Amino acid sequence: MVAAPAGARGVQGAQFALLRDGQTVAVSVGEAEHGTGRRVTADLAFPIGSIGKVFTAAVTMVLAADGDIELDDPVGEYVPEAAGRPIAAVTPRQLLSHTGGLESGPDGGSSMRGLVERTGLIQPPGRDFSYSNAGFVLLGRLAETVTGMSWFTCVESILLRPLGIAPAFVVGPRTARAVATGHAGRGRPVTQNITLAEAPAGAVAGSASDLVKIGRMLLDGGDIMPREHALMMREPVADAFGLADAWGLGLAVFGSWVGHDGTGDGTWCQLRIDPDSGTVAAMTCNSSAGAGLWDDVVDELGRRGLPIPSGSLTAVPDVVLPPPDGWAGSYWNGDTEYSLADDLVFAVDGEPQAMITFHEGLTFSLRDNQSGQQLYAGRCLVSPETGKIDRIHVNGRLALARR
Repeated sequence: MVAAPAGARGVQGAQFALLRDGQTVAVSVGEAEHGTGRRVTADLAFPIGSIGKVFTAAVTMVLAADGDIELDDPVGEYVPEAAGRPIAAVTPRQLLSHTGGLESGPDGGSSMRGLVERTGLIQPPGRDFSYSNAGFVLLGRLAETVTGMSWFTCVESILLRPLGIAPAFVVGPRTARAVATGHAGRGRPVTQNITLAEAPAGAVAGSASDLVKIGRMLLDGGDIMPREHALMMREPVADAFGLADAWGLGLAVFGSWVGHDGTGDGTWCQLRIDPDSGTVAAMTCNSSAGAGLWDDVVDELGRRGLPIPSGSLTAVPDVVLPPPDGWAGSYWNGDTEYSLADDLVFAVDGEPQAMITFHEGLTFSLRDNQSGQQLYAGRCLVSPETGKIDRIHVNGRLALARR
């Protein structure tokens, strides 16, 4: 189910784990690094990218359950670097659901404090969903100030050790656990470029079996957090077009399932949780071709009677419409510029990336200039005051017009 499609797609190595009817099965295939002969084992850790946000979210919910923080308090009450700045009014609840109004994230660096100090708002807190790495850095910094421990120690002591997960990180403290190497294309090893400041947004490394363990805990909180707080993590709070159907306090919502996706440099990982049946599925792989492998695995599971939402954006509507009035222009998220040109070229920071096709409801798809892949990942939003397009969503990130 994994080995054949992994080989066909040139994926170097992968793990898949499934918890169903109380039983966990796991498979591992391929190499940890191309050409080394080092095999992928069940306990090999993979850089799981943004799935690490689930770990930061869980730590935040434990702190809330213990009474160390209030989810609706301004973060400026906990984080000195935020005090007196616009981000001080944002609440942990808003950060967990990506509705805090923060930019996606300034450049990293060596200090969470410094990144927090450079982070700004793109809109008032509590409005539109906008996926933000910076928001989870702020949550990580909150955990540090409240507990007096580093974020790494918080994650290890509050979450990993109690769940029986050996710690591993792609930046920060070294551990004894081996970590797989990411790959671009069919065999080019790449290094992880996440910085120390960005750690709470994506520095965790783990196996598919580790992800099943945290997924199992998130069904009801286990011994980590009260059931009430586990439920809040998956209860829909915001429309998350371009990433998922909705978002809770840390988890994406895919129909009746929840979970999170994550990409490191040359890695691709997925976590899916079905609260109704108690089923948890997870995949890790060390290849940029992982999206296709995940679709293959999900398709095969569906044929075997276990339909799992892939979260893929490749289902593009058939109806094609002309561009709406007033759509072209420059849209900004922090220092990142998204340009929609009259000739239907989509560019990021001046670099053409894709061609735009419009569909119903002011939505659009993007056909990548290099791969040719078309993704249904964008939409225009209209100002209720002016009736004109004044912002866009692209892959879950909000960008505001500057004309």
